[in-house]
Amino acid sequence: MNKMKFFIQQSWLLIVASFGFGLLLAATNAAWQPMIIQNEKDKFNNLANDLINEAVSFDVALEAAQIDIGKGKIVRTDIKKAVDANGQCVGWAFVAEGSGFADKIRLVVAVDAGAEKLAGFGVLSSNETPGFGDKIKHDFFRLQFMGAPAVPLELSKIGDDAAIDSTIVAISGATVSSEAVVKILNDYVEQVKSLLEDEGSI
Repeated sequence: MNKMKFFIQQSWLLIVASFGFGLLLAATNAAWQPMIIQNEKDKFNNLANDLINEAVSFDVALEAAQIDIGKGKIVRTDIKKAVDANGQCVGWAFVAEGSGFADKIRLVVAVDAGAEKLAGFGVLSSNETPGFGDKIKHDFFRLQFMGAPAVPLELSKIGDDAAIDSTIVAISGATVSSEAVVKILNDYVEQVKSLLEDEGSI
């Protein structure tokens, strides 16, 4: 009993401070959450619009679509319809994610209206190694995906990076990050196309 009393006497300030800081963090998170969500939505729209220039809006066509990324893991993503000024569908865009070399990679991926060709991808968030893995953001790598067929892609350490086909040339010194991007697209694109076909959207 004396030990418990001694513990309370010595640690009450720490307990109260911990509780107080916990409440402060919860309140701060609640206050900033709407802004964080809006910033991510704006970033999505900016990246998607860079890929599908003629789009004036991105409307949710399939909400929380389930994507199997392997090893029994199911993730959810909203599939958004890119609409032009005349109200016509000009493509589809969605967030795709997977494991990179350092951490999770989150991409905005876009395909054409028939989901036959890739419009490309933009990096929503990534912590890949500076000077190596973060080159997934560079044109050398990204341009290979623009106009490529929406079929399973293959990664190669050699080849013509100017050729627009299903073979993607890896970033020198960043093979793991390159593989991660290719895997993410392979995991998502075919399944997204299948879901859109099932819904009669394409």
